[in-house]
Amino acid sequence: MPASPIRKLAPFADKAKKEGKKVYHLNIGQPDIETPEIMLQAIKNINFKIWSYTPSEGLLSYRTKLAEYYQKLQYPIKKENLIVTTGGSEAIAMAISICLEPHEEILIPEPFYANYNGFSCMSGVKIKPITSYIETGYALPPIEEMEKSIGEHTRAILICNPNNPTGYLYTREEMEKLKALVLKYDLFLFSDEAYRDFCYDGKEFISPIHLGGLENNLVVVDTVSKRYSACGARLGVLMSQNQEILDAALRYAQARLCSPEIAQIAAEAALDTPKEYFTKVNQEYQGRRDLLVKSLNEIEGVVCPEPGGAFYAMPSLPIQDADHFCRWILEEFHYKNQTVMMAPGTGFYSNPELGKTKVRIAYVLNKDDIASAMECLKQALDVYPFNTLKSKEATNSNA
Repeated sequence: MPASPIRKLAPFADKAKKEGKKVYHLNIGQPDIETPEIMLQAIKNINFKIWSYTPSEGLLSYRTKLAEYYQKLQYPIKKENLIVTTGGSEAIAMAISICLEPHEEILIPEPFYANYNGFSCMSGVKIKPITSYIETGYALPPIEEMEKSIGEHTRAILICNPNNPTGYLYTREEMEKLKALVLKYDLFLFSDEAYRDFCYDGKEFISPIHLGGLENNLVVVDTVSKRYSACGARLGVLMSQNQEILDAALRYAQARLCSPEIAQIAAEAALDTPKEYFTKVNQEYQGRRDLLVKSLNEIEGVVCPEPGGAFYAMPSLPIQDADHFCRWILEEFHYKNQTVMMAPGTGFYSNPELGKTKVRIAYVLNKDDIASAMECLKQALDVYPFNTLKSKEATNSNA
């Protein structure tokens, strides 16, 4: 199992805090937005006498209300199409294990969510990456290139939309081309939609389920973690119109008994969260994104495309080794007794070399903290011994 690039530097952040430094946590997608009060009140008002098992597929009342929620979003599904899972992570792991045999291949545009590596490893499945590039804003690679990578062992394609770690939001045209490719080779398509609610600049979110025609091929994964700022609830859902997939998913769900009851009670209540909550949250994240991207691109040698959704950016820095830099800034650097924790880009690629100059930054802090963190990053790059811009200047000077 690979180590998480998001969490592996935690001991160094802890040490920095013990030394009295303030650490700006930009490494993990843990929002500082408050969880909706309606969700918290549902937990406080629980009055059961026995904390019992729930049905393996999820509480009937929750699945019924959840299906109604998706129907309002033009998802043509019923409660029977839903398996409640212990986090979106379990849903993804289930989907991979159900639909692929060990040693079969899954195509994933990279950079990709680091834990896809772990889920594939658990199932003995091989990831076949299709690289997207910072020069195109991490857009979906050309379908023609993806098609060249399809071989006799290719069984599925996995996308995250909007994307983690890049924030890229797929267009309708890209989704239509992807659908055609999936149907041409009769592949499974896994759509990780954890960040569906975070789309900016008036851009439209398109799920593959909106396109129709993928009833036998599509598995949609969703979670309450990001939408309701409830990461600790560990509650997700696997959604499919393929009965064989649902039957297998239920058997997996039965093997782990059930998802947490309290989280389901809270999530059911959360479905009544007022629309104003999401409008305000979206505006806040868009403002944070604008500040972050502007600040990053004003630092010499840094390149950062503008994300269309989620709350991540993946800039390129003037460095040669992201792992070293992310550890160095925690261990050996501080500016006004402050430092920054980021996730090295190497962990978001199948080939770590492709992420050597990149970091993932989560803009989950308030604007004042983001501004302070970016000033701290700028100062760090100015004094970092292995800043590639300085190396070039020194070489030119010697010449």
